[in-house]
Amino acid sequence: MAEARQQTSQQIAEPKQPSGGIDRFFRITERGSTFGAEIRGGLVTFVTMAYIVILNPIILSGSQDVLGNYIDGSPGGEQAFAQASAVTALTAGLMTILFGVVSRLPFGFAAGLGINAFLAFSVVGQVTWPEAMAIVVINGVLIVLLAATGLRRMIFDAVPVELKLAITVGIGLFIAFIGFVNSGFVTSTGSNSPPVGLGIGGSVVTIPTLLFVVTLIVTGVLVAAKVKGGLLIGLISGTVIAVIVEAIAHLGPRAGADGEIANPGGWGLTVPELGSAPFSLPDLGLVGAVSFDFGRVGAVTVVMLVFTLLFTNFFDAMGTMTGLSREAGLADEKGNFPNIKSALVVEGVGAIAGGLTSSSSNTVFIESGAGIGEGARTGFANVVTGLMFLLAMFFTPLTGIVPTEVAAAALVIVGALMMAQIKNIDLSDFRVLLPVFLTVAVMPMTYSIANGIGAGFVAWVLVHAFSGRARSIHWLLWVVAAGFVVFFARGPIEALLGA
Repeated sequence: MAEARQQTSQQIAEPKQPSGGIDRFFRITERGSTFGAEIRGGLVTFVTMAYIVILNPIILSGSQDVLGNYIDGSPGGEQAFAQASAVTALTAGLMTILFGVVSRLPFGFAAGLGINAFLAFSVVGQVTWPEAMAIVVINGVLIVLLAATGLRRMIFDAVPVELKLAITVGIGLFIAFIGFVNSGFVTSTGSNSPPVGLGIGGSVVTIPTLLFVVTLIVTGVLVAAKVKGGLLIGLISGTVIAVIVEAIAHLGPRAGADGEIANPGGWGLTVPELGSAPFSLPDLGLVGAVSFDFGRVGAVTVVMLVFTLLFTNFFDAMGTMTGLSREAGLADEKGNFPNIKSALVVEGVGAIAGGLTSSSSNTVFIESGAGIGEGARTGFANVVTGLMFLLAMFFTPLTGIVPTEVAAAALVIVGALMMAQIKNIDLSDFRVLLPVFLTVAVMPMTYSIANGIGAGFVAWVLVHAFSGRARSIHWLLWVVAAGFVVFFARGPIEALLGA
């Protein structure tokens, strides 16, 4: 009897065995996950990222549409928006699946925020849109070479663990800030003191922002109670309520056709209403619209544009992967995570693919943290997310049903979860405290992950070097910090060189 009990206890103690080839390939059971958790996580990641199918075309057509026409009443403007939406979904779907299969990590891919704005407002105008996409391709090739040769990994390893943790915390604050802004909970006051404020006139007065608060509270309670699918339930519930509210109140969009705020009480990016024609065939006319003929601009201009894009892409992705891998419990004490080299190579491929499809550089999305919070731990979740993006090409109207105010609640929840990593940083030494603080604070304040990482790197090198700890600084960190100094001073440098 005692022997039988001992055998039973041994059986219970034995780890679960993979249930099949897909399980073994993605290491689902090995990482303590299940197919159900991966599917839920993949769906949540898609829902929180789906806004990019709408937002990316809006940003890309901000100054000039993707066909080279000015957007104000120009012929082909609506067609350009539809094309940009289709290639955004296509590239996000293919790259998310590719990354999941190769790296087996649950990090969704799509057109990078910040990078697309840089292209639309800083690059297009100096060069044409096809030339801008060629610059994106060149940037991607350089990233792949850096990753394939191991140099990108060397730079990654040279980063102190405190800064890696700070990057995670900073991304948490950044993603939460994005949620607050997207929801209308935090708004620009239009003055210098203070530059931002609560809602409208210091109060939450709009129904969409109130729905954000309700969704945030409901989702927070579900997550606190450890309800399976808490994030997904919160998102779906908030969306259903939003659809009902819009059907009754007819709030409409916040911005008018010219982009100006015409209806302060309206919805932000998307209006949650069921359209009559949810299905449409994708127009992929922008695929391959790339030109490497830079004859009309100087070589210095092209080099500086590539340099700026490379630094932004390089460190945004590295920082995001670091934060997400820690959130998923896949990183070791030094911040390294499984299949890091292949992950970094595929991330570079995302830039190439984004350029070739004219959708802007595709990179890892911090919103993947929502899926990780739902239980995603492997690349199988990416397959689910990617398939949803490919379906979104045909159902672009349905993609826009989830209002940004509802998706924003999930971002704030995920941001709070990622902020918890700060408990693992010893802040008793000011040499550590200042770089960590700058990394965390600069990200949301400048709306850029790369800026936060750069501020932290430069501060770490300078504070340690001038306080007697120069020998503790890895030589690569010196090189990267010097590169960030150039990155921060690129405007004056371009002026000096006549770019």
